[in-house]
Amino acid sequence: MAAAAPGPEGTPLDRLAALHGVATSYRPSPDRTVRASDAAVTAALAALGVDADTPDALRTALAARESELRARLLPPTVVAWGGQPPAALAALPEGTRLRIVTEQGQTRSSAAGLPPGVHALYATAPDGRGAEAHLVAAPDRLPAPGGRSHGLLVQLYSLLSHRSWGMGDLGDLAELAAWAGRTIGSGFVQVNPLHAAVPGPPTDPSPYRPSSRRYPDPVHLRVEAVPEFPHVEDQDRMRALLERAARLRESVLDKGALIDRDAVWDLKRAALELVHAVPLGPGRRAAYAGFLAEEGEALTDHATWCALAEAYGPDPATWPAGLHDPRSPETARARAALADRVGFHSWLAWLTDAQLGAAQRTARDAGMPLGLIHDLAVGVHPGGADAWAQAEYLAAGISVGAPPDAFNPRGQDWGLPPWRPDRLAASGYAPYRRLLRALLRHAGALRIDHVMGLFRLWWVPQGRPPTEGTYVRYDAEAMLAVLVLEAARAGALVIGEDLGTVEPGVREALHERGVLGTSVLWFERDWTGDGQPLPPASWREDCLATATTHDLPPTAARLTGEHVDLRDRLGLLTRPLAEERAEAAADASEWLALLTRLGLLEDPAGDPVAAEEQEVRAVHRYLLRTPARLIGVWLPDAVGDRRPQNLPGTWDQYPNWRLPMADAEGRPVALEELAASPRLHALMDVLREPVTGPESPGGGPAPAAGAPDGDGVPG
Repeated sequence: MAAAAPGPEGTPLDRLAALHGVATSYRPSPDRTVRASDAAVTAALAALGVDADTPDALRTALAARESELRARLLPPTVVAWGGQPPAALAALPEGTRLRIVTEQGQTRSSAAGLPPGVHALYATAPDGRGAEAHLVAAPDRLPAPGGRSHGLLVQLYSLLSHRSWGMGDLGDLAELAAWAGRTIGSGFVQVNPLHAAVPGPPTDPSPYRPSSRRYPDPVHLRVEAVPEFPHVEDQDRMRALLERAARLRESVLDKGALIDRDAVWDLKRAALELVHAVPLGPGRRAAYAGFLAEEGEALTDHATWCALAEAYGPDPATWPAGLHDPRSPETARARAALADRVGFHSWLAWLTDAQLGAAQRTARDAGMPLGLIHDLAVGVHPGGADAWAQAEYLAAGISVGAPPDAFNPRGQDWGLPPWRPDRLAASGYAPYRRLLRALLRHAGALRIDHVMGLFRLWWVPQGRPPTEGTYVRYDAEAMLAVLVLEAARAGALVIGEDLGTVEPGVREALHERGVLGTSVLWFERDWTGDGQPLPPASWREDCLATATTHDLPPTAARLTGEHVDLRDRLGLLTRPLAEERAEAAADASEWLALLTRLGLLEDPAGDPVAAEEQEVRAVHRYLLRTPARLIGVWLPDAVGDRRPQNLPGTWDQYPNWRLPMADAEGRPVALEELAASPRLHALMDVLREPVTGPESPGGGPAPAAGAPDGDGVPG
């Protein structure tokens, strides 16, 4: 449907959309405005339960919304920062009486000085009208990190040891943290999302399209670390599984095989079935009962979905109709019939949570001020456990993506259903709060992928290309207040992944609340000026600064231009190869020239291998010259790996999320070898060098610069 030109006051559809937070246009650049199609706007409204399909329906919906807003005393959720009353109270009629019931069970008549929490607010106007609202009382901002810290960034599956079963596990994570904290002085280890995946075969290997964001995937368990493991009755069967696991591990480390998540899980599930048959001792049984009671219905739903997926397949669309609703009588009967399997998956969630907690304790015991930094994906698979259990909070028939831009002219569709902002607000953001609380339980910090999604998301109607989408706005103040509240309760930092196109005001709002940003060296240029690399003093202070990420080429590949050749081999270039190579070479040369001018790059006297290592070290010396509070080292950079873990725009053409960490020759590097790597130790020694160059006090939001990847692919 073609978009009609709006009149001076906007069309009725424009007015209705604005009242529901649906955009009718967007600005891909400051000097260009693009009108969203009426079809996209109408579809977004329909996903919010608003019928605007016909002129009569549109008029009715507009009148109803305007009447509702005129009569409303309070929005469903209000925010109080730093003990101050919510701004929304100023609009109440004079003489309105308040009653507030706090989380702690106290009753108050004033909103001033409230303790942090999500409280119940009741208002009664002089004319007898009443209103109820959720009141989120949050600290003004999160505290800044206590001094500068450096740490490692790693995709856990890629970090195999000689004890893991074909992919990295939580035992490897604890081992890495203990070694890094004690030996190289690291303050944190940031990992990919460990969310539960939708089972295969084949399982989608991307950690950014999970079945559940609330519960971690038991494929990460170290089976031998489960306390009941030594007491398994069928030792012959377990021994056979361990032998198969060793062969699987050797195939990856020694024979060039890719990481096979499904094969790993097949072995672990069989072993865990044997362990599950071992009775829990009294103390362990009490701990498990406590976990079940604390998790309640959310865990029951998750475990039920897992059991139903075993019985009927991982796509709920193929299940009997009565099982589509987690609250239906048919689902209750199926849950009872599958009680053993529901119990098994609940037990797996408990074990995985316990090993995550052990890894974080290990990191803190090793002296890390933060320990583990977990990663929150943008959304969940539309057929996964969270989408099944929380369907009321998700927009049906909609997927999250990104609009077209210079680098993605067709836009992007990430295949993730978005939260419904109206349902979140009506619930006091309950599912969002529970999600954050679960992720922060064993974290020193939380990375929020595509943090701009707290403000708005690009909604793509099902069956339509990403170009036929529109932005839908969220209550950013409430989303931020809940995030700050839960992080403060956990004593954790928050890092927003704010790369790409960021609407004005977002970085400033995040900075105001103490949410750190993400700055990647290759994107830190003077985009509003001469386009040259930014001098280190121009970087922001409140950020995690890195040379690269899992979606980008490792530093060695970027410096040599090998990433261009890889994209050419896969048919991903949109311009002639010579142009791409020339641009990449110019980009690297400009950075190397800056490193040389700053005295950070040593002359390796003609040795190409030494030259590469010196350049990688110089890049990290440069990061130290910036005022960034956190410095992250992409662990594959430390051993010379040239392959990106994920190559956006590919699926079967490239082994995304399946590569073990490797050295410069492509030979897989086990955790034990990594810890002894001279190249790694030489790089990490750089982070302990005294900084001799000028530093800026920083502290503000980033300059108006964007990474040339549009809104970014999730992750």
